[in-house]
Amino acid sequence: MSHGVELEPGRGPAPPDNAIVAAATALLDRLNRALLLLSMIALVLTAIVLTYSVVSRYFFHAPTDWQDEASVFMLVGVTFFCTAFVQSHRGHIGIEAVAPLLPRAVNAARLLFVDVMSAAFCAFFSWKSWTLFHEAWVDGQTTSSTFAPPLWIPYSMMAAGMTLLTLQIVLQTLARMTNKSPDKATMERAA
Repeated sequence: MSHGVELEPGRGPAPPDNAIVAAATALLDRLNRALLLLSMIALVLTAIVLTYSVVSRYFFHAPTDWQDEASVFMLVGVTFFCTAFVQSHRGHIGIEAVAPLLPRAVNAARLLFVDVMSAAFCAFFSWKSWTLFHEAWVDGQTTSSTFAPPLWIPYSMMAAGMTLLTLQIVLQTLARMTNKSPDKATMERAA
């Protein structure tokens, strides 16, 4: 929970007890951090592109036709490439109003159910995203603007990001199921 400006980076979850899950989690963490850095750069580039567009149009009366789609494409990448990183810190919004009221075993079952359902939803979303990517690639779909960039670009970022999110949720669920200490999973969830 955030209580204002936090200057120190948040601690990540404890490594899983299972060696295979721990190795996969570490590998995914490195990929997530690389995508986070790439997303930071893309966000700055988006701001530069939009600022250039405004300055160009206002001061030089030279409108650009590519800035909207380039910015939207970069924002799609930023949004979807960061989802697995946020999930690795359990940073997505969750309603925990009933958690303190439930016995520990019931709450553990509730958390497992939520993780399994989240993984199933994200897997379905990933599958549909990959089908959109495939259709855009095979059919050569582009946007309807004069710039007309190919649609496989945002669809591929959406599909890759959702696939990584699904993998992150599956790894966290496996870690919860294979951890020897039940308090370790609870502490990870609370962090």
